[in-house]
Amino acid sequence: MPPRFVAHYQGDDMAADMSPEAKQQRAKEFLTVLPLTVELAGLPAAVPGAFFTVDQMDSRATQLKMAYKIARKLMREVADEG
Repeated sequence: MPPRFVAHYQGDDMAADMSPEAKQQRAKEFLTVLPLTVELAGLPAAVPGAFFTVDQMDSRATQLKMAYKIARKLMREVADEG
C-alpha cells in the first residue's frame, strides 16, 4: 500500500546553509503571513471525516507555496512603502 502523503522537496540547499537564527526568523515570517497565504490560495476547507488523496494534497501544497511567494512579496512591498 502506498504512503498516504509523500512530501516533495526540491533542492532547498539554502536552508541547509542557514543559521538557526535565520531559520527561526524564516519560520516566524511564514507563520506571520500564513492567514494571508491561505486566503490567497483560495483552497476550500476539508469536509469533516473526508480525506484528501495524495494528488489532492500535493496540489494543495503547490497552491500554498505559490500563494506564500505572493504573500511574502506583498508584505515586503507594504513594508518598503511604509
